[in-house]
Amino acid sequence: MTEPKANADGKLKGRVALVTGASRGIGAAIAARLAMEGAAVAISARTEAPGESRLPGTLAQTAKAIRDAGGAVHPIKADLSQASERERLVAEAAAALGPLDILVNNAAVTFFQPVIDFADKRFSLMFEVQVHAPFHLAQLVLPGMIERRRGWIVNISSGAAIHPKPPYGRGGGAVYGMCKAALERFSTGLAAEVAGDGIAVNAVSPGLVATPGVAVHGLINDATRHRVQPIKFIAEAVLRLASGDPATLTGRVAYAEPLLKELGVEPAELIAGL
Repeated sequence: MTEPKANADGKLKGRVALVTGASRGIGAAIAARLAMEGAAVAISARTEAPGESRLPGTLAQTAKAIRDAGGAVHPIKADLSQASERERLVAEAAAALGPLDILVNNAAVTFFQPVIDFADKRFSLMFEVQVHAPFHLAQLVLPGMIERRRGWIVNISSGAAIHPKPPYGRGGGAVYGMCKAALERFSTGLAAEVAGDGIAVNAVSPGLVATPGVAVHGLINDATRHRVQPIKFIAEAVLRLASGDPATLTGRVAYAEPLLKELGVEPAELIAGL
């Protein structure tokens, strides 16, 4: 089988995307899928090189995989918990690649602890990275999108945003669920605000995906293994929401596999090296 490659004349030809949290896992897969369709992709994360994180995956590795497949990519190390870093990230991405057409808010810092034990510092950090950062990044890219009357914002959520139902199981996910619920409400609210400006805003809620972050939290076990979803489903769902008609495909909280079935799309294989 031929290895997947970037297509410079793909459906995202001439568009510029920014994907956060792209050193590994879902973010790296999304960046690769957008690049495969011809987008010039700025990727950001805190982990630029090996040894900077206990988890595998770096910006350098994601960038190399995309370049080796013929794609255009610009890595930018950034700490999204800092407002000044978010401003620098958007400015550098635009200076390197051009005005941003697509923003994918994927970066996350996550702790799973019961509410009674949850430290205020960790609570604040989670909301800063998972809620405030997507809000601020949207504020930074929206003026240009509104001026050009073209833009796509996709926020990566989680099934944790849904209210728990009995029988209750493992605890510790209340704060994570709060962050994702806020992100989903922000997505639909912003979609309503910019509906007349040619801008689509959606959220994608992945299934359970075997990523380094999921592994470190022990979320895949004998009871959940049957729900594991290939990462290519999430990458494809984001591509479709980042290339659809903003007049009709906006304001959605979409679950990856059902969305692809609705659109009649099979997920493409991703480039090697991620």
